[in-house]
Amino acid sequence: MSQPVEITIRPPKGFVGLNWRELWRFRDLFVVLAWRDISVRYKQTVLGALWAIFQPLVTMVIFTFIFNRVAKVESGDGTPYPIFLYVGLLFWQYYSGTLTKASDSMVLNAGMVQKIYFPRLILPAASAITGFVDLAVSSIILVIMMIYYGFVPHLVGIAILPCLLVCMLLSSLGTGLVLASLNVKYRDVRYALPFLIQTLMYVTPVIYPVAMLAKYPIIKECMLWLNPMSGVISNARAGILGNSPIDWHALLASTVSSIILFVIGLYYFRATERYFADVV
Repeated sequence: MSQPVEITIRPPKGFVGLNWRELWRFRDLFVVLAWRDISVRYKQTVLGALWAIFQPLVTMVIFTFIFNRVAKVESGDGTPYPIFLYVGLLFWQYYSGTLTKASDSMVLNAGMVQKIYFPRLILPAASAITGFVDLAVSSIILVIMMIYYGFVPHLVGIAILPCLLVCMLLSSLGTGLVLASLNVKYRDVRYALPFLIQTLMYVTPVIYPVAMLAKYPIIKECMLWLNPMSGVISNARAGILGNSPIDWHALLASTVSSIILFVIGLYYFRATERYFADVV
């Protein structure tokens, strides 16, 4: 008769790198959580996935009236303001949504965190991936607007699009990992986050072009290097709409700062996750 085997799971000490083999072993859980987030989001709703279109579309109409018609904000390169704004809102919607869902992922799944073992990174990562579903659905309106206004994306723009999406993913997930860790211990995060997101939107070229800051070169450089979404959104417009050249400097700044944010977020998350089950 074989002797019973006792396995003791102890939290690792210090910073621990990613265990890719373990993450791959829990890939089914990742898929289940991602699908759950998608299905729950639109469960028992009248419009269903159309909410992903409704939100940026209505925001575009309101912002166009306020900032373009009243405040006289222009695209700066001759692009009609509605489609200029909509591209920015598409990418910002993903970023802000991922930031919100990732920061709440540990608290909302407290039961799982306390009762079973699995790589905690799966929870915020699933939140980041599901945001691409909304992005894809919302892009339908962008395609219609491009046909209406007669825009054809450049080949260079199509080529850099995956890089822009990766930068957006890394920056939002990196920041979300830090906020998720802080939210476990300090519940003020979930109350301060809406204010943070609203503030970030106005220091990101969502409703105005980066060219408006040409008279303030120091502020412009700080925006590009400290806020990865600035280079992502400006180059997304240049690549998709083709009315302005690709800003390679901004693309480099976004890539570097996104990687740095992700590494910092991953480091902090892995260094603090040993306390999640006790505090959450």
